[in-house]
Amino acid sequence: MFKHQHPYQPFINLDTTKLIVGTLPPPRFSTGELLEKDVDFCYGSYYNSLWLFIDKIHNLRLRYDKSQDAINERKEFLITHKIGVCDIVESAEREKIDASDLGMKHIKLRNIIGYLKTYPNIDTLLFTGGNSKNGPEYFFRRHIKDYKIKFEVVSNEVPRIHRFAMPKEKNEAHLVRTIKTVSLTSGSGAANISISRLPLYKQLKAKNPDFNTFDFRVLQYREFF
Repeated sequence: MFKHQHPYQPFINLDTTKLIVGTLPPPRFSTGELLEKDVDFCYGSYYNSLWLFIDKIHNLRLRYDKSQDAINERKEFLITHKIGVCDIVESAEREKIDASDLGMKHIKLRNIIGYLKTYPNIDTLLFTGGNSKNGPEYFFRRHIKDYKIKFEVVSNEVPRIHRFAMPKEKNEAHLVRTIKTVSLTSGSGAANISISRLPLYKQLKAKNPDFNTFDFRVLQYREFF
């Protein structure tokens, strides 16, 4: 059994307003066996594509290698745009050493609500995946049951949007702090099939045969990054 420990601590600043929430990076980031174009940082897998989408949206011309410069470029972007990263899974066990969310067992979650209390400027959670089993939204729904938090639907269109009220501490004022969550389409290749079935994707593909699943994610992510 492989113990899959998250290799990175949450990256959050006092002025962070948006928090990217995923599950775990591929096991090679925990074992240190990075590929040539991997970056040793959150979402550093070249094949996950999150940074490729962000790069395309902002024309950043990021480096894709194991250098400190590549890490610093990503940190600078996050700090400038007041975006943080806090994946919800701290550790899991795997029988097969791969990046499949479904392959995770004996899962230990991070206390996302605790981080939201510590960083009061965060008003948006960006899930890098939906409510399918062992996805970030799935785990977050499980996590908030301990706090008796209710998830309210804002939009059922992809990307699905919800909101919830933060639980109050005893000495807090009566002002309600509302957090919005956005379930983005996963950057993994496995999500391409579900994208191809979406009516909007089919419509855009019909208008432009060169339009692909990468373009669809860029179009979707642009609103939130």
